[in-house]
Amino acid sequence: MLGIVILGEDFRDSLGKSVGFVMDPLVTLLGASNFHIVLFIMAAITALYATLIQKYTMDWDLMRSTQEKMRVFQKEFREAQLSNNTSLMKKMETQRSEMMGDQLEMSKQQFKPMAYISIISLPLFMWAYLYIKSHGTATMFFPFWGEQILTDAIIGPFQYWIFWYFIASLAVSQLIRKALDVGGV
Repeated sequence: MLGIVILGEDFRDSLGKSVGFVMDPLVTLLGASNFHIVLFIMAAITALYATLIQKYTMDWDLMRSTQEKMRVFQKEFREAQLSNNTSLMKKMETQRSEMMGDQLEMSKQQFKPMAYISIISLPLFMWAYLYIKSHGTATMFFPFWGEQILTDAIIGPFQYWIFWYFIASLAVSQLIRKALDVGGV
């Protein structure tokens, strides 16, 4: 995202146009009035490759064991605090620094796949932004809100098309994660 800010709108638009060679036939196949379906397919594709990248780049056993250690540590520390056992609390403070190292390793594991996912996701977003910008009258029917123009803001700077993409992505991602048994920490 920082690259877009530094490299400017021309970069965003040219990258979006290059992704258009792949995505525009999908829009043609489904019809421009069904852009919400294109966004859903895009969200499903994103969810699939994000899940696969996370499945094969993260050490899920380390994540589970670290989280279990943290649960046990927090329970013991809470009991030491409640019983006012200062010697045990001091001993556990040294243990806490080791636990922080484990948590740092866990965080590193979560950031690594994020870079790979961003390399694929950002060009898709740039294409969607470019497409929706040139089709500003595209609409979709939302429950409780009725028919909305996809470029209108829903909350702050977030437009309806981004909201729809995230909702679709979350739902499909959960199904794919369950099917591939990823992240059941």
